Amino acid sequence: MKRILTATLLATAGIAVMATASVAQLERRPIVDYKDIFYPPAFTKAQIAPEIPFEAVDSHWFKMPPEEHNWNIDFGEVAAVTDNDQGHVFVLNRNDVRGNVYGGNATQVLEFDEKGNFVREIGHNMYGFAYGHGIRVDKNGDIWVVDKGSDMVTKFDHVTGKKLLVLGRRAEASSAYWARGGDRAKQHPEEGGFAEPTDVAWDSKGNIYVSDGYVHSRVAKFDPAGNWIGTWGKSGVGPGEFRTVHNVQVDKNDNVWVADRSNGRIQVFDTDGKFLREVILNVPTKTYQPIMGHQYPPESKVGSTEEKPVNWAYRPGTPDALCYNAKENVMFVGDLYPGRVYKVDLSGKVLGYFGHAGKETGNTGAIHGLACRNANMIYTAEFENDQVQRFILHPENAKVTGN
Repeated sequence: MKRILTATLLATAGIAVMATASVAQLERRPIVDYKDIFYPPAFTKAQIAPEIPFEAVDSHWFKMPPEEHNWNIDFGEVAAVTDNDQGHVFVLNRNDVRGNVYGGNATQVLEFDEKGNFVREIGHNMYGFAYGHGIRVDKNGDIWVVDKGSDMVTKFDHVTGKKLLVLGRRAEASSAYWARGGDRAKQHPEEGGFAEPTDVAWDSKGNIYVSDGYVHSRVAKFDPAGNWIGTWGKSGVGPGEFRTVHNVQVDKNDNVWVADRSNGRIQVFDTDGKFLREVILNVPTKTYQPIMGHQYPPESKVGSTEEKPVNWAYRPGTPDALCYNAKENVMFVGDLYPGRVYKVDLSGKVLGYFGHAGKETGNTGAIHGLACRNANMIYTAEFENDQVQRFILHPENAKVTGN
């Protein structure tokens, strides 16, 4: 009886305390709505573009490698994707991590056929792999991998899978990760070398262009044999200046398109690095729930200067991924927020778009790479959702919707 009475008194006291305490409320993260202030004055007039209907299939469409591999469940973080004329898909992911956090390797290249069947792994455990960033297939079908972690670009034979060409050089395996020394951005760029490169492309003569990248803020040019020709660009916000050179593509006119991500724009050059124009995509969007910071940028003035640069990486339409389709002569552009893919003509006009951020199939999570050999079959590499999605587009049914 005594124990029961004591318990009752304590419970009564507890109720009294709860009655005087504040009640927790569900907090929702504020989402900034669309505003023209996010775009330079010349681009404040928004383009009203049609939304392209699609069918989407997630990463489970791919049949993973045999069970003897310990990474046969899923891709892990996906950095890039590309395809070839036979419909084969090459996925560059950051799974099968080996080593410690700062000196480990996390690059895999997996090839699948047109039905999603696993074909092979390319470059398993090779020295040039560390933290893969970009993958492309050239006009001969050979596979090129750009590795941000090793500062290397490697070309593989499409038949044998053997290494054909290496550009750049990684730090020695005997050196600590930080042995490169100091602030690399302040060091004079080495001819023929890179500092966290991101992508590769080719012109009609076979010259090679490497976006270089997170540190050097430049585009490097090589001849078809891999001999150094030159470079253009530096850190800044003006024409011909870059902040986070994230992707590069060359169109049929031999114009070089560069995704200048932190500046929120695409810059277009000729093959000698002469600035031609900039492309800024301004298509109004509905407000979507952000994913891990992928939302509109904070309130700020439009002006972006070298002293106080604005990071436009999350502005709608900011290019995070580029993919050129030569047959239809259009560029596909993927952004981080609201997670859309834009179909753009070479003048910069948006012909249509699809997708938005989210977790369900058909929604995207940080588009980091695109494959677009078929203009109506787009693959997205998503590093937040750890997946590759296959989008079948139906542009004939595209409609303009209210935003």
